[in-house]
Amino acid sequence: MTTKSYSIKEIDGMQYADSGAVSSGLTVLLLHGMMGDISNWESVFGPARSTGYRVICPLLPVYSLALRKATLQGVVDFVVDFTNKLGIQKAVIAGNSLGGHVAAIYAIKHPERVEGLILAGASGIYEVEMSTSIMRRKDRDYLRPRVSKTFFDPIHCTEELLDDVIEIINNREKAIRLIRFARSVEDSPVVNDLHRIKAPTALIWGKNDQITPPDVANTFKAGIDDCELNWIDECGHVPMLEQPEAFNSFFVRFLNKVAGSKALA
Repeated sequence: MTTKSYSIKEIDGMQYADSGAVSSGLTVLLLHGMMGDISNWESVFGPARSTGYRVICPLLPVYSLALRKATLQGVVDFVVDFTNKLGIQKAVIAGNSLGGHVAAIYAIKHPERVEGLILAGASGIYEVEMSTSIMRRKDRDYLRPRVSKTFFDPIHCTEELLDDVIEIINNREKAIRLIRFARSVEDSPVVNDLHRIKAPTALIWGKNDQITPPDVANTFKAGIDDCELNWIDECGHVPMLEQPEAFNSFFVRFLNKVAGSKALA
């Protein structure tokens, strides 16, 4: 049995994973995607903690926000509130998919709170396959090839993952919120504001991402001044799940770079 390298905690009803020392020199905040959760980042906690950094991942309120607040800005506001409650004044923000979109908006609107930015398969430019498309049918044969698009290797589209997707889209309250978030993603492009991101940024992108394809990464790279782009071969939309070793190599290297710059400042 594998021992998790993080503990689950709660503050004012906000559930989050926490790993590493509070007194460490760098805090890393992980933000998962629209249909994801804390477990999406499970492979990252150990490598990041072993370098001495504190790593925190809140469960984003995708399914629990009041309907009128079920937007990207609603999640950005949640992240601000969450970090305030934990006393985190500044952090490296890492986000995948919708979490990357939230991270980018957070970095644009709150630059003083961002030590560094890591985006992996982030929305915010465009997405090929929005969540609204899978709401039309609920049978496994229809869903399997669509969910499989998340990965380069369809072996990662497990029956358990399909069960999770079916549970979500058959739950009326969850489905309504997912549709609202999908529309919010479409209505909230960040391309014209990328120049406002001042924190050093790392893009860690699957070369075979079919949801936010390579030209999305190239657009982020072109728009952010201090930005590096790292490609992972044979990898789709969630690199930390599909290619964890390659992802963590880029991830930890960038954290060390930010920590080194911070020490010299």
